[in-house]
Amino acid sequence: MNLIPLIVILSMTIPAFALADYEPPRTADGKPDFTGVWQVLNTANDSLEAHTGRAAQVMREGPVVPVPLKELVALGAVGAVPPSLGVVEGDEIPYKPKALAKREENRKNWITADPEVHCYLPGIPRATYMPYPFQIAHNKDALMFSYSYAGAVRNVALSDPGPAPIDSWMGLSWARWEDDTLVIETNGMHDQTWLDRSGNYHSDKLKVIERYTRTSEHTIDYSATLEDGDVFTRPWTITMPLYKRVGADAQMLRFSCVEYVEEMMYGHLRKEPLD
Repeated sequence: MNLIPLIVILSMTIPAFALADYEPPRTADGKPDFTGVWQVLNTANDSLEAHTGRAAQVMREGPVVPVPLKELVALGAVGAVPPSLGVVEGDEIPYKPKALAKREENRKNWITADPEVHCYLPGIPRATYMPYPFQIAHNKDALMFSYSYAGAVRNVALSDPGPAPIDSWMGLSWARWEDDTLVIETNGMHDQTWLDRSGNYHSDKLKVIERYTRTSEHTIDYSATLEDGDVFTRPWTITMPLYKRVGADAQMLRFSCVEYVEEMMYGHLRKEPLD
């Protein structure tokens, strides 16, 4: 008997959401425990939207086909952008026409304009899907996110604190629970952070609602809905899994990139600047 058709039939009868019955570990107050070091396995930081691979983040006209920007040529394959299916529900970010033109201008100036190039704090939700780990620590009295990139941290209030007193890079976050889903609202971010390396951006009116749901011992189902009436025609959502680091890898090493960009940002101020 050929078992292959039987296996196919059985696999079709097993729902894709079989892990919906997963029972997560819980904290002392009975809430799902998200404690651990997590990281994405995607290229959303290159671009949230689906895209084909290309030789560099910024291209210029070549004699036959586009070629990498002069400053990026020496990076070769290291500077290339891998293809991606994207993480945006509906496939396309709903920009207003004027805001879309601004996004395209950002793309052209990525090498000097992206805050990540300067090691500025990443903002929300970009901190989640940068290619570096982050740690969640919480109990009934506190919830904190610590990010490897730039030593960013986020102390999340456990009740609505009201409007942010001042806009900042990481904004003001507060958490609530919807059954076993951790929901975090963030506002009070200024307009200097980007959403990825492809120039996707927001204004200081951005509001982000994140949802974290544990789906297995090693995965979290993550989504973030972005609302910004100055830039987008409607709210839109990104979704992706987060993966838990295990073993000796389940720790964070701080990526203190500020000191690595000093020459780029301040080298021209030397008494005798380098070439």
